Amino acid sequence: MANKKASTDHSIHALLAERWSPYAFQDRSVSDDDLRSLFEAARWAPSSYNEQPWTYIVAKRENSAEFEKLLSCLVEGNQLWAKAAPVLALGIVRLHFILNDQPNRAAVHDLGLATGNLCVEATARGLFVHQMIGIVPHRAREVYEIPEASEAWTALAIGYLGDPTQLPESLRERDLTPRQRKPQREFVFGGKWGKVSSIVSYQE
Repeated sequence: MANKKASTDHSIHALLAERWSPYAFQDRSVSDDDLRSLFEAARWAPSSYNEQPWTYIVAKRENSAEFEKLLSCLVEGNQLWAKAAPVLALGIVRLHFILNDQPNRAAVHDLGLATGNLCVEATARGLFVHQMIGIVPHRAREVYEIPEASEAWTALAIGYLGDPTQLPESLRERDLTPRQRKPQREFVFGGKWGKVSSIVSYQE
Protein backbone atom coordinates (compact mmCIF):
# COMPACT_ATOMS: atom_id res chain seq x y z
CA MET A 1 0.00 0.00 0.00
CA ALA A 2 1.28 3.46 -0.87
CA ASN A 3 2.41 5.79 1.87
CA LYS A 4 -0.40 8.36 1.98
CA LYS A 5 1.03 10.52 4.77
CA ALA A 6 1.50 14.05 3.45
CA SER A 7 5.05 15.03 2.50
CA THR A 8 4.89 18.58 3.84
CA ASP A 9 7.21 21.49 3.10
CA HIS A 10 6.72 22.83 6.64
CA SER A 11 5.81 21.23 9.94
CA ILE A 12 2.11 20.58 10.65
CA HIS A 13 0.26 18.48 13.19
CA ALA A 14 0.65 14.76 12.53
CA LEU A 15 -3.13 14.24 12.37
CA LEU A 16 -3.38 16.69 9.47
CA ALA A 17 -0.57 14.94 7.64
CA GLU A 18 -2.13 11.50 8.18
CA ARG A 19 -5.68 12.41 7.14
CA TRP A 20 -6.72 11.31 3.67
CA SER A 21 -9.86 10.15 1.86
CA PRO A 22 -9.86 6.48 0.83
CA TYR A 23 -12.29 4.68 -1.42
CA ALA A 24 -11.69 1.30 0.24
CA PHE A 25 -13.27 0.57 3.63
CA GLN A 26 -13.13 -2.47 5.88
CA ASP A 27 -16.24 -4.48 6.61
CA ARG A 28 -16.01 -3.38 10.25
CA SER A 29 -18.57 -1.50 12.30
CA VAL A 30 -17.88 1.93 13.78
CA SER A 31 -19.01 2.25 17.39
CA ASP A 32 -21.72 4.68 18.38
CA ASP A 33 -19.30 6.10 20.97
CA ASP A 34 -16.82 6.98 18.23
CA LEU A 35 -19.54 8.51 16.06
CA ARG A 36 -20.80 10.61 18.94
CA SER A 37 -17.27 11.96 19.41
CA LEU A 38 -16.97 12.76 15.69
CA PHE A 39 -20.17 14.78 15.76
CA GLU A 40 -19.14 16.39 19.05
CA ALA A 41 -16.02 17.63 17.25
CA ALA A 42 -18.28 19.03 14.51
CA ARG A 43 -20.47 20.62 17.17
CA TRP A 44 -17.59 22.72 18.48
CA ALA A 45 -16.53 24.17 15.14
CA PRO A 46 -16.64 27.97 14.77
CA SER A 47 -19.44 29.56 12.78
CA SER A 48 -20.61 33.05 11.83
CA TYR A 49 -22.66 34.53 14.70
CA ASN A 50 -22.46 31.07 16.28
CA GLU A 51 -25.27 30.15 13.88
CA GLN A 52 -24.11 26.51 13.58
CA PRO A 53 -25.91 26.14 10.23
CA TRP A 54 -25.05 22.45 9.80
CA THR A 55 -27.14 19.31 10.21
CA TYR A 56 -26.05 15.71 9.62
CA ILE A 57 -28.22 12.73 8.72
CA VAL A 58 -26.47 9.46 9.55
CA ALA A 59 -27.02 5.83 8.59
CA LYS A 60 -25.08 2.72 9.60
CA ARG A 61 -24.81 -0.27 7.27
CA GLU A 62 -26.16 -2.68 9.91
CA ASN A 63 -29.50 -0.88 9.50
CA SER A 64 -29.87 -1.86 5.86
CA ALA A 65 -33.10 0.04 5.14
CA GLU A 66 -31.74 3.35 6.45
CA PHE A 67 -28.38 2.77 4.78
CA GLU A 68 -29.94 2.09 1.38
CA LYS A 69 -32.09 5.19 1.79
CA LEU A 70 -29.04 7.38 2.31
CA LEU A 71 -27.02 5.55 -0.34
CA SER A 72 -29.76 6.41 -2.85
CA CYS A 73 -28.95 10.11 -2.31
CA LEU A 74 -25.47 9.65 -3.81
CA VAL A 75 -24.69 9.80 -7.50
CA GLU A 76 -24.17 6.41 -9.11
CA GLY A 77 -20.38 6.72 -9.28
CA ASN A 78 -20.17 7.25 -5.54
CA GLN A 79 -22.65 4.51 -4.74
CA LEU A 80 -20.26 2.06 -6.40
CA TRP A 81 -17.68 2.29 -3.61
CA ALA A 82 -19.52 4.03 -0.75
CA LYS A 83 -21.88 1.05 -0.35
CA ALA A 84 -18.98 -0.74 1.38
CA ALA A 85 -18.51 1.97 4.04
CA PRO A 86 -19.95 1.12 7.46
CA VAL A 87 -21.35 4.63 7.94
CA LEU A 88 -22.76 7.23 5.56
CA ALA A 89 -23.85 10.75 6.39
CA LEU A 90 -25.32 13.74 4.60
CA GLY A 91 -24.07 17.23 5.40
CA ILE A 92 -26.98 19.66 5.26
CA VAL A 93 -26.71 23.44 5.49
CA ARG A 94 -29.21 26.14 6.40
CA LEU A 95 -28.54 28.95 3.92
CA HIS A 96 -30.30 31.78 5.80
CA PHE A 97 -29.66 33.13 9.29
CA ILE A 98 -32.23 32.09 11.89
CA LEU A 99 -32.04 35.50 13.57
CA ASN A 100 -33.22 37.54 10.57
CA ASP A 101 -33.76 35.11 7.65
CA GLN A 102 -31.12 36.95 5.61
CA PRO A 103 -28.75 34.95 3.35
CA ASN A 104 -25.81 33.49 5.25
CA ARG A 105 -22.78 33.72 2.95
CA ALA A 106 -20.72 31.81 5.50
CA ALA A 107 -23.09 28.85 5.82
CA VAL A 108 -21.35 26.45 3.44
CA HIS A 109 -17.97 27.57 4.75
CA ASP A 110 -19.16 26.79 8.27
CA LEU A 111 -20.42 23.33 7.29
CA GLY A 112 -16.92 22.75 5.91
CA LEU A 113 -15.35 23.83 9.20
CA ALA A 114 -17.60 21.47 11.15
CA THR A 115 -16.76 18.57 8.86
CA GLY A 116 -13.07 19.49 9.01
CA ASN A 117 -13.25 19.10 12.78
CA LEU A 118 -15.02 15.77 12.30
CA CYS A 119 -12.27 14.56 9.95
CA VAL A 120 -9.48 15.40 12.40
CA GLU A 121 -11.31 13.66 15.26
CA ALA A 122 -11.82 10.64 13.01
CA THR A 123 -8.12 10.50 12.18
CA ALA A 124 -7.26 10.64 15.88
CA ARG A 125 -9.44 7.55 16.37
CA GLY A 126 -7.99 5.54 13.49
CA LEU A 127 -11.00 6.24 11.29
CA PHE A 128 -11.14 7.62 7.76
CA VAL A 129 -13.64 9.96 6.14
CA HIS A 130 -14.25 10.43 2.42
CA GLN A 131 -16.22 13.58 1.64
CA MET A 132 -18.37 13.75 -1.49
CA ILE A 133 -20.02 16.57 -3.40
CA GLY A 134 -21.56 13.96 -5.72
CA ILE A 135 -25.03 13.71 -4.24
CA VAL A 136 -28.60 14.14 -5.53
CA PRO A 137 -29.94 17.05 -3.44
CA HIS A 138 -33.55 16.79 -4.63
CA ARG A 139 -33.57 13.08 -3.77
CA ALA A 140 -32.28 13.87 -0.27
CA ARG A 141 -34.94 16.53 0.18
CA GLU A 142 -37.65 14.11 -0.87
CA VAL A 143 -36.69 11.07 1.20
CA TYR A 144 -35.72 13.00 4.35
CA GLU A 145 -38.30 15.79 4.11
CA ILE A 146 -35.60 18.44 4.36
CA PRO A 147 -37.22 21.88 4.86
CA GLU A 148 -36.92 24.51 2.14
CA ALA A 149 -34.60 26.65 4.28
CA SER A 150 -31.96 23.91 4.21
CA GLU A 151 -30.16 21.98 1.48
CA ALA A 152 -28.20 18.74 1.34
CA TRP A 153 -24.71 19.79 0.27
CA THR A 154 -22.24 16.96 0.80
CA ALA A 155 -22.00 13.34 1.88
CA LEU A 156 -19.49 11.47 4.05
CA ALA A 157 -18.35 7.86 4.07
CA ILE A 158 -16.86 6.94 7.45
CA GLY A 159 -15.01 3.80 8.48
CA TYR A 160 -11.76 1.91 8.80
CA LEU A 161 -9.23 1.75 5.98
CA GLY A 162 -9.81 -1.18 3.65
CA ASP A 163 -7.85 -3.09 1.02
CA PRO A 164 -7.57 -1.06 -2.20
CA THR A 165 -6.90 -4.21 -4.24
CA GLN A 166 -10.61 -5.00 -3.84
CA LEU A 167 -11.56 -1.79 -5.68
CA PRO A 168 -12.18 -1.37 -9.41
CA GLU A 169 -8.93 -0.51 -11.19
CA SER A 170 -9.66 3.21 -11.63
CA LEU A 171 -10.40 3.67 -7.92
CA ARG A 172 -7.59 1.36 -6.82
CA GLU A 173 -5.06 3.64 -8.50
CA ARG A 174 -6.42 6.65 -6.61
CA ASP A 175 -6.03 4.90 -3.26
CA LEU A 176 -2.49 3.77 -4.06
CA THR A 177 -1.13 7.00 -5.58
CA PRO A 178 0.80 9.30 -3.19
CA ARG A 179 -1.03 12.50 -2.28
CA GLN A 180 -0.01 15.80 -3.86
CA ARG A 181 -0.85 19.45 -3.26
CA LYS A 182 0.05 22.64 -5.09
CA PRO A 183 2.80 24.67 -3.35
CA GLN A 184 2.02 27.63 -1.10
CA ARG A 185 3.41 30.09 -3.66
CA GLU A 186 0.43 29.27 -5.90
CA PHE A 187 -2.20 30.34 -3.36
CA VAL A 188 -0.62 32.59 -0.71
CA PHE A 189 -0.41 36.12 -2.16
CA GLY A 190 0.58 39.54 -0.88
CA GLY A 191 0.16 43.07 -2.25
CA LYS A 192 -1.99 42.03 -5.22
CA TRP A 193 -3.54 39.00 -6.83
CA GLY A 194 -0.93 36.62 -8.18
CA LYS A 195 2.02 38.16 -6.35
CA VAL A 196 3.58 35.58 -4.07
CA SER A 197 3.64 36.70 -0.44
CA SER A 198 7.09 37.34 0.98
CA ILE A 199 6.07 35.01 3.81
CA VAL A 200 6.27 32.00 1.54
CA SER A 201 8.47 33.10 -1.35
CA TYR A 202 11.84 31.45 -1.70
CA GLN A 203 14.53 30.72 -4.26
CA GLU A 204 13.60 27.86 -6.62
